[in-house]
Amino acid sequence: MEDIDAIALLQDPVRRRLYEFVAAQGRDVGRNEAAEAAGVARTLAAFHLDKLVGAGLLEAGSRRLSGRSGPGAGRPAKVYRASAAERAVSVPARDYRTAAGVLAEAAEMAGLDMEVQDAARREGRALRGPSGSCGGLDGVEAVLTARGYRPVRDEGGVVRMRNCPFRVVAERFPPLVCGLNLALLEGLAEGSEVRVRMDPRPGWCCVAAEKSKNNED
Repeated sequence: MEDIDAIALLQDPVRRRLYEFVAAQGRDVGRNEAAEAAGVARTLAAFHLDKLVGAGLLEAGSRRLSGRSGPGAGRPAKVYRASAAERAVSVPARDYRTAAGVLAEAAEMAGLDMEVQDAARREGRALRGPSGSCGGLDGVEAVLTARGYRPVRDEGGVVRMRNCPFRVVAERFPPLVCGLNLALLEGLAEGSEVRVRMDPRPGWCCVAAEKSKNNED
């Protein structure tokens, strides 16, 4: 019921805009910034942001947004970030997470890493759709967005992902699941100008994608 109640909060269009904006930033967001992005008054934004915190969809903290410290730096402001907790609703209830964990444990114990990666690579190819092509880096980014990776492109043109869709299982079986993830995206990008590679960073997905250097102008 808690997951249902939390997700139901997002039916309100203002709360949904606020949540999506904060979640997309990958950093602390102040009330003024969130209010401006959602097109509402600061007091209304604060009300809805705190509702989202109460439901566990966001986390709250405080820091000086000016970046300064010491006298004259101002008081710390309340800031928000996306919660690391997962919310899922299935009616009737389903428990795919336990099944995934059991299968991952069995595959790891049996040393089936290569077989898992082969299957993931085939699934990645299937994600390209009827055209059989991912359409380059923009196409890869679109698929990643649809699959919940929350991709962002940095100043160097590298696509990194703020979210790992397999995070719960990856935390228990990192080599197996990160290898699966890499193979999945390799299958997606196969035959294109896109190169995917392991690039683990705290709080981010373990894989990054970029235009192959052989195809750069």
